[in-house]
Amino acid sequence: MRRALTGLCLLVSVLLLPRAWALNVGLGEPPLLDRQTPYAAAQGFSAAVHRGDYELAAHYLDLDFIPAAEQKARGPVLARRLKFVLDHKLPTALASLSKEPQGNAEGNRFDQIGVLSVGEASYPIRLASVPANNGGRVWVFSEATVRAIDPLYEEYGPSRLGEVLPPWFFDKPVLGMEPWQWLGMVVTLLGAGVLSVVLEKLSLRVLGRLARWTSNGWDDALVPACKGPLRLLYFALLGALGATLLLLPPTARFLASHLFTTLLIVSVAWFVLRFLRVTAQFVQQTVTKEGKDAARARGLHTQLAVLRSVFEAATYLIAAALLLMQFETVRNVGVSLLASAGVAGLVIGLAAQKSISSLLAGIQLSITQPIRIGDTVIVENEWGTVEEITLTYVVVKVWDERRLVIPIPHFLDKPFQNWSKGGQSMLGPVLLLVDFTTDMDALREELRRILDNEGKALWDGRVATVVVLEVLDRTLQVRALVSAAPSNLFDLRALVREKLMAYLRGRPEWLPITRTEPRNVPQPPAPAPASEQAQPPPPAPPRA
Repeated sequence: MRRALTGLCLLVSVLLLPRAWALNVGLGEPPLLDRQTPYAAAQGFSAAVHRGDYELAAHYLDLDFIPAAEQKARGPVLARRLKFVLDHKLPTALASLSKEPQGNAEGNRFDQIGVLSVGEASYPIRLASVPANNGGRVWVFSEATVRAIDPLYEEYGPSRLGEVLPPWFFDKPVLGMEPWQWLGMVVTLLGAGVLSVVLEKLSLRVLGRLARWTSNGWDDALVPACKGPLRLLYFALLGALGATLLLLPPTARFLASHLFTTLLIVSVAWFVLRFLRVTAQFVQQTVTKEGKDAARARGLHTQLAVLRSVFEAATYLIAAALLLMQFETVRNVGVSLLASAGVAGLVIGLAAQKSISSLLAGIQLSITQPIRIGDTVIVENEWGTVEEITLTYVVVKVWDERRLVIPIPHFLDKPFQNWSKGGQSMLGPVLLLVDFTTDMDALREELRRILDNEGKALWDGRVATVVVLEVLDRTLQVRALVSAAPSNLFDLRALVREKLMAYLRGRPEWLPITRTEPRNVPQPPAPAPASEQAQPPPPAPPRA
């Protein structure tokens, strides 16, 4: 009687608890799999489905509710469908699963990835710990999750494509992507390229019409600057949308996401650079047309050039930071640097002291404007014109066509001459050495004749004087003083010097001479010889 009761109990346990002796018997003996933790099971499933081994991936599913004869056919299909559901809705959730054999902290023998909804129904996506063939326990996707695969696939998977494309488009993946996904990626890139060109033309046409409605010419100049950045922006947005619809696997989705995000950042940075250039040119042209003050125009040009350089440098820096922050490694480095911000700031400050001081000097120069683009200066004993001002150096075009590159701090720390500062005219002396007998009034008349004729294009009509600057031991030093614009002063002085010397050569008595002959001083008459001295007058003859 006791033996019969024991046998009946064993039979009931076998019938009611099939998991106690087998799991997924229809799949056959499982290979060596790591299903000891939820994380290991989920990663094993993901690796198997993304390399196209759906037969192996089926061993990570609880298929015991399916008849054993159908498990071998249904298991790979369900594994493939679950792949698309997870890739589309829970792409990063697998990394959050527990790495402990008992699962979550409560020890409920299950670990939940997330909850997905289809209509009003909610389906939890879980892994459960179930008895294995060898008497232990393993982690697999729970029976409830496997039952929900079909409705979830109908909602989130490419179920409609199976009705349109041939079956071979859904065969074994290549590099983690099925043939239909490769085809979709090609169509996405080509379609995004064509649509971006069409949308750019339509957008430019609409923006151009809107710009013509305004009286300001700035927006008219800005619309053509959108050509290029706008096309790249549309391409990035359309490409990102197409990649989302393709239900790409994690690796391909990572690459596509970073590619289109990079293009998006580049397009925005490209437009900002175009915006700065167009705005600076428009403001400069407006001031040049409306105002006659050349000094104010040069000052504004200098400020715009320096500020544009500052904003361009900031744009490049921010764009590079956003590009690098896409990658986890760089982000971790940034967090580490922020954690040690004090030490890092000190080290960076010491290392970049020169660069930071030059940058600040460039900003200070644009505000105080000791020099401006177009100013005539004498620096380092060189005469030239300021041709370019950057954040770190100034380019001076020397009179002999050389370029003198000078660091910006030089103009803030050392003295220099700025001939264009404070006015549009300067005085220039011409020194001559002449004889004491030179007629100064004649020289003054000749200077006026030269300025009214040969020097008319250079002289500004303000100053034209001739004075005796100094009386030397043998000559007179004469100074002819003329006025002209800083850019014309040198040429005018050279012209006046040449013409006055030609005038003096025609009057050689006015040129400096060295006198060696004795002076013509009146001398007293020499005394008469003794034989010729005066004799007394002869006596008068007697009167008759």
